[in-house]
Amino acid sequence: GNHGLITMTDFLLQQSDVKNLRQPFIGSTIVSTPMIHDLAMDYQVECKEGLTGFKWIAKMIKDHPQQDFIGGGEESFGYMVGDFVRDKDAVTAALLACEMYAYAKANSSTTYQDLLKLYVKHGCYQEKLVSLVKKGISGAQEIKQMMIDLRENTPTQIAGQDVIIVEDYAASTRENKHLKKTESLEIPKSNVLIFYLADGSKIAARPSGTEPKIKFYISVKAPLDHVSNYPAVQEQLNKKINGILADFDI
Repeated sequence: GNHGLITMTDFLLQQSDVKNLRQPFIGSTIVSTPMIHDLAMDYQVECKEGLTGFKWIAKMIKDHPQQDFIGGGEESFGYMVGDFVRDKDAVTAALLACEMYAYAKANSSTTYQDLLKLYVKHGCYQEKLVSLVKKGISGAQEIKQMMIDLRENTPTQIAGQDVIIVEDYAASTRENKHLKKTESLEIPKSNVLIFYLADGSKIAARPSGTEPKIKFYISVKAPLDHVSNYPAVQEQLNKKINGILADFDI
């Protein structure tokens, strides 16, 4: 899902006449890859983030009619092209994917190779989703207690890296540990915690709203100097992810 979000958004931004759009923006969610912000900065467009679900990306369009929406998606797959169908739409997304693949082929490349080139440009990102199933009343209580423990005993380090920012969407706060500064979050309240580490890693914890699960979304990053070195860097990032999982005992 994150790979599709990045490649499809980059292709749309390539093809869009950004300079002639009205305050153009792209949309994503708080648990999707942070790489989307790198794309936004590169093309000089705004990236808006919302809670999980395409209704929140659609709400961005409704709330900002003075701005032009280009496209957006989330880590759990699906993509929204423009504002004609304000939900993830398989028809327009499939057409966009076909055009993207054809464009890559016409330029003696593949979408996969184009993704690796973006990693060279912006840094190599690796994401992993871990879902812990906790069934029944006892499971629901266990999930509730896990979130309480994370809030009351906020880790200062994860996998050897300092926790520099903690976002608590239930409290609508963003605390910068280094600057000792707390700001308010504008996104609607939700039972989500996000930890940002000194090395650029991001860990989000969120109970599922529809299933007896608690989900951990992990994103790590490292420099990539050439596409040929991707397998080695990918292995390095997988080790980093395993270190984070070990610290959370999951």
